[in-house]
Amino acid sequence: MAESARRELRTQMLGTDVGISGANFLIADTGAICTVTNEGNAELSLVPPRMHIVTAGIEKIVPSMPHAIHMLRMLARSATGAALTQYTTFYTGPKRAGDRDGPEEMHIVLVDNGRTKMREEGLAEMLRCIRCGACMNHCVVFRQIGGHAYGGTYPGPMGSVLTPVFDGLKQSRDLAHACTLNGKCQEVCPVRIPLPTLLKGWREKSWREGLEPTSMRFGLGIWAWVARRPGLYRLATGMAVRVIRMLGRKGWIDRLPLAGGWTRYRDMPKPAAQSFMTQYKKERRP
Repeated sequence: MAESARRELRTQMLGTDVGISGANFLIADTGAICTVTNEGNAELSLVPPRMHIVTAGIEKIVPSMPHAIHMLRMLARSATGAALTQYTTFYTGPKRAGDRDGPEEMHIVLVDNGRTKMREEGLAEMLRCIRCGACMNHCVVFRQIGGHAYGGTYPGPMGSVLTPVFDGLKQSRDLAHACTLNGKCQEVCPVRIPLPTLLKGWREKSWREGLEPTSMRFGLGIWAWVARRPGLYRLATGMAVRVIRMLGRKGWIDRLPLAGGWTRYRDMPKPAAQSFMTQYKKERRP
């Protein structure tokens, strides 16, 4: 694949007039931009063209080079565990007199695209994200279904927070619910973004705005009514466990009423014969 790309694409890259890139960081005191890649594609795409256009979110601006270096160390270690990634390049403007290569023009476009709105709506902490991917590496949901299932540019926990900002909550409300809220993403985040809290915020907003389907609201209403009655709750859950175990074959369930969205594509493990509380009480007996 690499050989094919070199053969077919390199001549086009070397002969193009305009190269467009993003930026991992924009350094305020020098005006430099920083790109981080594992393949070296940024260098080939941006050095030969006559013009270099940078598009970057307003949150990518850092005060100085020491700040950028600190962020780079966090980025590489949180993404791959390496001290530094393969290609880290700083661009400080167009080609100067005496330079052998580089673009003749360089333009930086700052993108808002909902970022100011995020500050106003209580999502300012998400603007600290450096796109390292640590939250995705440790997310129990993302590891099972991959990135395309999220339906947006950004997958995983960080994508579940960002996508409703860009695409609207009505179109992406299911992402906040596709989370176990186990907190692993927050534990490994190098900039300490409270991702579970932000995801719960989207759930609450979806409920307040009436975006949840009627079946969901009705089902949660029944569950809440039963959950407020401990004796009835224990009886109902005990019966449910027995019924589900009867549906199990070889330790797995491939058909489950009201759970077709899951069991249509994958099996579900058969639950334990006894609940955690039942086993706990047995262990506590003298």
